[in-house]
Amino acid sequence: MPKSIVVDPREARKPGSLSFTDIPLNAYVPDMKKELKVHGKEALVRAYRDMVLVREFETMLNLIKTKGAYQEIKYDHMGPAHLSIGQESTVVGQCMRLGVEDFIFGSHRSHGEIIAKCLSAAARLPAAQVSSIMERYFGGSILRVVEKASGAAAKGAADLAVDFILYGVLAEIFGRENGFNKGMGGSMHAFFAPFGSMPNNAIVGGSADIAVGAALFKRINRKPGIVIANIGDGSSACGPVWEAMMVAAMDQYRTLWPRDVGGAPPIMFSFFNNFYGMGGQTMGETMGFKVLARIGAGVNPEQMHAERVDGYNPLAVSEAIERKKKVLLEGRGPVLLDVVTYRYSGHSPSDASSYRTKEEVALWQDVDCIASYGKDLVAAAIATEAELTAIQAEAQVRMKRVTELAVSLETSPRLKVGSRGTDAIGQMMFSNGNVEKMEERAPELLLAPAQNPRVTGNARKSRSGLGPDGKPLPKSQVIAFRDAIFEAMLHRFSIDPTMVAFGEENRDWGGAFAVYRGLTEALPYHRLFNTSISEGAIVGAAVGYALCGGRAVPELMYCDFLGRSGDEVFNQLCKWQAMSAGVLRMPLVLRVSVGSKYGAQHSQDWTSLVAHLPGLKAMFPATPYDAKGMLNLALRGTDPVIYFESQRIYDVGELFVPGGVPEGYYEVEEGEPAVRREGTDLTIVTIGATLYRALDAAAVLGSTYGIKAEVIDARFINPLRYDRILESVRKTGRVVLASDACERGSYLHTMASHISQAAFDSLDAPVAVVGARNWITPCAEMEEAFFPQKEWILDTIHERVLPLPGHAVTTEQDVAEMMRRDANGV
Repeated sequence: MPKSIVVDPREARKPGSLSFTDIPLNAYVPDMKKELKVHGKEALVRAYRDMVLVREFETMLNLIKTKGAYQEIKYDHMGPAHLSIGQESTVVGQCMRLGVEDFIFGSHRSHGEIIAKCLSAAARLPAAQVSSIMERYFGGSILRVVEKASGAAAKGAADLAVDFILYGVLAEIFGRENGFNKGMGGSMHAFFAPFGSMPNNAIVGGSADIAVGAALFKRINRKPGIVIANIGDGSSACGPVWEAMMVAAMDQYRTLWPRDVGGAPPIMFSFFNNFYGMGGQTMGETMGFKVLARIGAGVNPEQMHAERVDGYNPLAVSEAIERKKKVLLEGRGPVLLDVVTYRYSGHSPSDASSYRTKEEVALWQDVDCIASYGKDLVAAAIATEAELTAIQAEAQVRMKRVTELAVSLETSPRLKVGSRGTDAIGQMMFSNGNVEKMEERAPELLLAPAQNPRVTGNARKSRSGLGPDGKPLPKSQVIAFRDAIFEAMLHRFSIDPTMVAFGEENRDWGGAFAVYRGLTEALPYHRLFNTSISEGAIVGAAVGYALCGGRAVPELMYCDFLGRSGDEVFNQLCKWQAMSAGVLRMPLVLRVSVGSKYGAQHSQDWTSLVAHLPGLKAMFPATPYDAKGMLNLALRGTDPVIYFESQRIYDVGELFVPGGVPEGYYEVEEGEPAVRREGTDLTIVTIGATLYRALDAAAVLGSTYGIKAEVIDARFINPLRYDRILESVRKTGRVVLASDACERGSYLHTMASHISQAAFDSLDAPVAVVGARNWITPCAEMEEAFFPQKEWILDTIHERVLPLPGHAVTTEQDVAEMMRRDANGV
């Protein structure tokens, strides 16, 4: 799309061939003298200790899951435990060269990663800083427990931090309030951000695009460090992983972004290749690459600097991380590492490993990473056998102490949930913050807002959609719905330096529906950019960007594309605030355009899907005043918002608020519906652009039947305050709900249920719902038979709510027809 890059047919059609460079496989050459010089004796021995601690931690969990006890400590752990016994060198080696500023995101098998990253960070940081982190985290509640238990045995802050880390992770796995995430994340989602251990993910490959977003946050906001996505070899088949690699490798970081931003986002895809995705063997069965590192050759000319690394040698991993970290910090990423490792345990403790032989497991146990590394330390006179034995014994003592703390409900209680008057989890679902800007610094702009060509052009338009005579003005002469969104976006861009917007056709084109026209002139490339056609990675990267502390506005061109970003919306965006126990915030607004006239895959209203997902706020403005005021509200918040926009009304002017769309800043009160037409005989409540058809129906009710209908625009889906709706229903005694979502499973039925229960004594008729037909969306020429029309609303009122004298129905809306459709599934 950028005019600066010419697509020349002479170049595109030129004969030739592509060549590839060799991809190194296990190229590390052991040299303990060199490693001693690089790391020092203390760090090399500490790596052994960390590996032993990870092994003992996982062994403890395995025994508790399979035997119900560890060192005579009995416990019945009901939750999952995906263990990494055998993979210790991979995680410890990775973290040897990482600082606190370097982030790692992981998978469902990440206990070892959390422990290794946190142990490494605690050892590298000054003791006072470690103490401060432990003291500040959840008010020191975790620290108090381990301080009391460790007593005089603790040898300073660094030693106490070991118990703090092990206990915080284990308490989290056991679902305790003293866990790193108060038990809300559990085994597969635990993390500890102060030490650079970022959220881990139960969805295979789920961390890949989130980690790309974290790397974008670092690059765009000039933050130090790199980001690593630790994902399994099985995830190499997952769409979101490929989308993440595509977005991470976009040429624009080098061709179009300002050079001082620093190049490509510093993201490493570290595939922990234990050769199995559950029971499917990725080498020889479920994949075709033979060697996973080959994937890099298909992504970019640099082949993602791909390399296979011997993950059974922690020093090989450490050396590779150091080399690749340099590549990433220079802006030459992304990087792919194929880290060879092996898990002795099954996918989970219930896995009998029927897909592999005992002989195969024994082959890997014969070269066990801990035993092999220990032998190397002894051979190099870095440690003695006695010292290593002492480390193992100390790990067992420490693990027993930590386990006793974690299993005790008295010492480690669970959050109080489910009883009357308690809503601990509910309070974690939203942060409900209001933040003008996520960081205190000047935003980067190419043009002052007052000089923006669209701003100066809008100054010549009417702020109202109505002329002095009360009649609608020509669309070209008014501040339309799309203009109102633009104004809210430009306002926040000019205040919040972290705010970015990205998606398909966001730049140059001005957005597919001209909402962003004028932003290209206002913003440098790294604040507004086009992405690959990768809806999953668009939302996933925005999630990673937001949870790191930036404000993100991704866009889906059509509501139907929510399906392509399903996991990122359904499992990531809506859950991380609560799964982190409020540690993370999610200042993200996902703009979703609801289509029409584009058939079955581009014209669906999926608001009801979003309404079903706890943890999301959802808005659907239907007027320019609300478009700006509600987006202003969302862009100052700290929660994930799905912001629906109907393509039917992008060019509509403001018809309801006197004076039209204010030029200055304002917000619409969250959750409050708006009365668009007052009445006393009947209430019509709408969501989205159906408002205008409801108003047409109300006009006919008044002029033809003398019925005064009150029309209410819900505006919000979640949260939604019912007070104004109930006040109207209690006044009129009758209510019809309408939206463009398919009738079956529509959120309108939830609203109808709540209204029926809250205003039952005031109702003179059943609550009626008018939705789109339960079909595919037909072509534009047949849409009137699919989406609710004025006549549908009138016929529904006549058939099910209030007979209209002399009314001749033109559509089928009676109860018998409703039952027939249900019986036929349509």
